[in-house]
Amino acid sequence: MKKICVLGAGTMGAGIAQAFSAKGYEVVLRDIKDEFVERGITGIKKGLSKLVTKGKMAQEDADSIVNRITGTTDLNLAADCDLVVEAAVENMEIKKQIFGELDKICKAETILASNTSSLSITEVAAATKRADKVIGMHFFNP
Repeated sequence: MKKICVLGAGTMGAGIAQAFSAKGYEVVLRDIKDEFVERGITGIKKGLSKLVTKGKMAQEDADSIVNRITGTTDLNLAADCDLVVEAAVENMEIKKQIFGELDKICKAETILASNTSSLSITEVAAATKRADKVIGMHFFNP
């Protein structure tokens, strides 16, 4: 696994993107509006800056984490990712729409994950033709 897409640049999505980038993965952080993407990346930068100020992280490491994250509104950038983690609003219809679109554009071997804490992964997976590659991946608020 080399490249990961995170859908949703809010608190959860940005935190998930940062966590994957910190482990060395190339990350695409996608949201539906540029302002949401910018807010997510700004939040990541602020959080990393605090770690640098406290001496818990070197500036070079913080810069590397940010540089591995590509912000976008283009869902097609998920097409060549090995894992897509959806961190959108907790609304089944929205999640099913997202997963249906991902099913059409992503590689057959791409794993599609939802960060839902309460919605049925089976129901989300039914929106795809790859239910065996759809998983729940619950992160706690970063």
